[in-house]
Amino acid sequence: MTSYPPPGDARPAQVDDDVLAQIALSRDEYERACDMLGRAPSDVELGMLGALWSEHCGYKHSRPLFHHFPTEDERILTNLGEENAGAIDIGDGWVAVMKIESHNHPSAIEPYEGAATGVGGIVRDIFAMGAQPIALLDSLRFGPLDDRRNRRLCSGVVAGIGGYGNCLGIPTVGGELVVGESYSGNPLVNAMCLGIAPRGSLISATAGPPGTQLMIVGADTGRDGLHGATFASVELDEASAERRPAVQVGNPFLEKSLMDACVGLVRKHRDWLEGLQDCGAAGITSSTVEMAERAGAGIRIQTQQVPRRESGMTPYEVMLSESQERMIAAVKPAHVGDVQDWFEHWDLHAEVIGDVTDDGLAKVYDGEREVAAAPVSLLTGPPAYEPDAKRDPDAASRAGWDPGTLADLEPMQANDALLRLLASPNVASKRWVYRQYDHMVGTNTVITPGSDAAVLRIRGLQQGLALCTDGPGRAVELDPYSGAARAVAEAARNVACTGARPVAVTDCLNFANPERAPIYYQLRESIRGMADASRAFRTPVVSGNASLYNESEDGPVTPTPVVGMLGIISDVTNVVRMAFQDESDEIWLLGAGLEQEASTLGGSEYLSLLYGKEAGPVAIDLDAEAALVDVLVEAAEAGLLKSAHDCSDGGLAVAVCESAIAGGIGASIDAEIPGRLDAALFGEAGGRAVVSIAPDQGEQLAALAVQHGVRAARIGRVTAARLELGPMSVPLTEASEAWTSALPRLLDS
Repeated sequence: MTSYPPPGDARPAQVDDDVLAQIALSRDEYERACDMLGRAPSDVELGMLGALWSEHCGYKHSRPLFHHFPTEDERILTNLGEENAGAIDIGDGWVAVMKIESHNHPSAIEPYEGAATGVGGIVRDIFAMGAQPIALLDSLRFGPLDDRRNRRLCSGVVAGIGGYGNCLGIPTVGGELVVGESYSGNPLVNAMCLGIAPRGSLISATAGPPGTQLMIVGADTGRDGLHGATFASVELDEASAERRPAVQVGNPFLEKSLMDACVGLVRKHRDWLEGLQDCGAAGITSSTVEMAERAGAGIRIQTQQVPRRESGMTPYEVMLSESQERMIAAVKPAHVGDVQDWFEHWDLHAEVIGDVTDDGLAKVYDGEREVAAAPVSLLTGPPAYEPDAKRDPDAASRAGWDPGTLADLEPMQANDALLRLLASPNVASKRWVYRQYDHMVGTNTVITPGSDAAVLRIRGLQQGLALCTDGPGRAVELDPYSGAARAVAEAARNVACTGARPVAVTDCLNFANPERAPIYYQLRESIRGMADASRAFRTPVVSGNASLYNESEDGPVTPTPVVGMLGIISDVTNVVRMAFQDESDEIWLLGAGLEQEASTLGGSEYLSLLYGKEAGPVAIDLDAEAALVDVLVEAAEAGLLKSAHDCSDGGLAVAVCESAIAGGIGASIDAEIPGRLDAALFGEAGGRAVVSIAPDQGEQLAALAVQHGVRAARIGRVTAARLELGPMSVPLTEASEAWTSALPRLLDS
């Protein structure tokens, strides 16, 4: 066994359990590291190990499962996990770069800064590749909003996302907000960013060859964010509030300068650089060590060269600080002065803090004193775990429950059921959220928040980009495989409803403690479901994030894999919106027909809201879902669709109402509703979309649907001021009031 020379402050192997707990390193992992080093690690090495071997950085439980994901396609320009984000060719010499990440634990402790710095981090992942960030989305989960703490968390998170994104001049164009009991102690805050760049202009996060100079640029380093990566890798408890220093504090105006400077540098002077990397989780440690790993090299860091904003900082604090708005540039030696001058033009300071070596070691110095000298391969090679997996018997029992045992909805109860659903936080308008976001900055937003998916134009290109996030956690809890596949299918339907062809997925895997068999089962089966669905839609997974240990003293969160979907519209002028347009237009249902089995109520918002039951079967037909996407895209390209909206939460009745409310116009569903009324109106069978067309386009739409084996039926027409669906007859104004006022009533109280 190779024994590496001990640095100056090497410590004996007896490390206190409290120290290991602080850095989220188990005793066995510590002993393993000692064996690999041939000695005990120094304090700095121990901190670096804890950060890089944490779940947040090392993906110890999720990494062994990533092989399930489809990752290759002729459009994809990056390999999964090898860069900061995934890059997709969108045609005409341009690429899109996208990724989604979580900032759950920090947001639970300090909602504004936790969410704001989550936005800052995901934006840096995009411009670290040289791409210009052009859009943000979010995916948010909170406990019931009638609880004061949950309202505070929700308000703080939304304000943080808006405050940071608005200052950057990046529109927040879409997202989702879901409320559920399990999120009370541990909200989920996921942020997605999309950027664009000319093809061939991207830069890698590599350290380059030996002799390359490592420069830090941006904010000075402070003590904020210490142990942030390890904090995100443990469960929240009553002591979590004491870890407030782990939450970073952001400066969006500084990040705006950093973003513009980095994008400009890569576009104009790519030849000065070997690589570029964000300082995110674990700060200088993760950025420099991971860059060295990609280069197959070593690094040498001089902590005294790191600009700081606090006195008396130790090498440990410098290496592990997660101060925001910092980047590491790997610079060719001849261009160090050029790079410094470039950043000075943007009022940013760049300083050489180290260089690349050929010995494969990550060495850290405090002046002349060597405080760390560990192999890069050891630091970036955490153990991988595949625990026992066993389905939760309670979830299995609930999934086996038959909704048909409930009495059918009485016709006289239909109006009340619809209005209650429209006022549910999970269905109601999210305008309270997105009105706090600047979604039009840059003037490229074609479809704004509140629709199935956002759509952006790219100046100079005919094509447009559609984006959405989806994560049906309730369905995943009941059936992890089918529920996670539903997440991909719903995201694909959402972008297809705008006329966009789904092309790529980024994901955020939000789960509880994977060391427990039921949780690992959820994680494993969800990944399998997402992978199979991604194959069905030909949408490879290009990037993502795993956020585990999401639980509090109240228990685990509902398993919530979130899918960010990118679609390409061949001609952005043909974009389709969700709003009904003109009286006398025909309303058609694509996919499964009006008659639905009681089983489609399984896991539905209807059952949860009206019966307090989260139970029933969850099913998906991926072939049917993919065929529906083909019909929607081809119908949009042929100019047949005047509106399109997918059926999801709340089923057919809610989908029709939302299209009517968006258009400020009524609808009459005059087709006979056979079978169970509750399933027909509120069942959440997948693979369906409500579209409207001109009266003379029905034959063409029907023929296109037949071509793809998709059912298509005229079910009604667009009318004046009422919503009439079977026995339901509700004034449009009453439905609109229920839908639009629900969140403000809860959150402004």
